[in-house]
Amino acid sequence: MGQRSVLPAAIALLFFASTATSQVYDVTKYGASGGGSSDISQALVSAWKEACASTNASKVKITVPAGTYVLREVVLGGPCKAAIEVQVDGTLKAPADPAQMKTDGWVTFQNVDQFTLSGHGTFDGQGKTAWTKNICSKTKECANLPINIRFNFVTNAIVQDITSLDSKQFHVNVLGCKNFTLQHVTITAPGNSPNTDGIHIGRSTGVNIIDTGIKTGDDCISIGDGSEQIHINGVTCGPGHGISVGSLGRYPGEQPVSGIFVKNSTITGTMNGVRIKTWPASPAGTAMDMHFEDITLDNVGNPILIDQKYCPWNQCTAQVPSLIKISNVSFRRIRGTSSTQVAVKLDCSPRYPCDKVEISDIDIAYHGAEGPATSLCTNVKPVISGKQNPAICANATGSSQAQ
Repeated sequence: MGQRSVLPAAIALLFFASTATSQVYDVTKYGASGGGSSDISQALVSAWKEACASTNASKVKITVPAGTYVLREVVLGGPCKAAIEVQVDGTLKAPADPAQMKTDGWVTFQNVDQFTLSGHGTFDGQGKTAWTKNICSKTKECANLPINIRFNFVTNAIVQDITSLDSKQFHVNVLGCKNFTLQHVTITAPGNSPNTDGIHIGRSTGVNIIDTGIKTGDDCISIGDGSEQIHINGVTCGPGHGISVGSLGRYPGEQPVSGIFVKNSTITGTMNGVRIKTWPASPAGTAMDMHFEDITLDNVGNPILIDQKYCPWNQCTAQVPSLIKISNVSFRRIRGTSSTQVAVKLDCSPRYPCDKVEISDIDIAYHGAEGPATSLCTNVKPVISGKQNPAICANATGSSQAQ
């Protein structure tokens, strides 16, 4: 269905990164030391400013050598005169107390073209103290805590090999970016860490997530409004809440979502598997051309889910239908085990029933006391082929029932 390979763009960027003539800016030459208590903030900002302004090379590189460094909030912004790489091989530690941080971003890269973030280093958000302040279920709203790494309006970029650890909020936020690849990234936080989405994408085009491992307390990957041509391949997810499109429709003025491809991924011990979620009583919108295939599940709740009544903490008017129109969706070759009896749930809007939904070769087992796995379908008429375990939409209800 119009799928395009994600690898050529990533390879081209890697080739560019490896062949361009580089000028190196080592943060230790700007006063940083990796003894564990050294504040690297000013050294990193100074190195960035000088590197970004350089016209002496086709590419410039900032290096953070092995060691442990304290890093306060920094914004590293362009545009820069040449392609720029930041290679982090040390461990950067955020302030543990969120009160010491005044914005919702710890490390922010913005307005940069031809950008690389590389190295085997770790961005340690030290989020444990902050998580106790984020009682979303009681406050009805998650606290606006710092995100480990923000990418705002970054184009033609690759992020590879780094680790994000224990972010206070989202680990990685990709906003307004184009031609942006993350590969061999590791994201780690405990399963009980609130609102710590692994990678959140919004209003971005051409984002590739390849061979990445995510363990966290919320969605491993969440795809927000305005996202187009998002390719996810070879991701391992769990613990967490699964891989999600949405939530959509909470705010007015949201942009359409289209071209979402999730392939060859493994989801383990999560609250959800692959899902599309929209709020009830939403403004009008569209989400289309979304495809999930070759997914392996291990003890996953709600393995296949379209939820157009998404309403966490009962903070919405659930009786009013969602006005997000979902169309051209496929779930193919999804297999494994479920921790909940309803393995396939397609709960679509009665105002705009889901359209052109395809389900093929599903084999999901449930071994609970209630009996075998089941499915529930509302306001959808899917095209079904191949293996069906459980039987898909056997008891469909609503204005567009399965035939």
